Amino acid sequence: MNNFWNNIKRFPSFFFSVITGFFLTTFYPIFRLLKKKNKRLIIITITLIFILILSTILRYMLDIN
Repeated sequence: MNNFWNNIKRFPSFFFSVITGFFLTTFYPIFRLLKKKNKRLIIITITLIFILILSTILRYMLDIN
């Protein structure tokens, strides 16, 4: 039973490391592309278009004027 509680105590640090690893693995290629000047404008434009489309969809779904 003691082993169970030790695992429960260690779970938050494990969860934090998994989430951090996920974000680092996901965004590392984007950060690498942002270092190149010719790719920077393309990545920023795509990101802004994605945010604009997502906010428009959410406004229509939630009926926010």
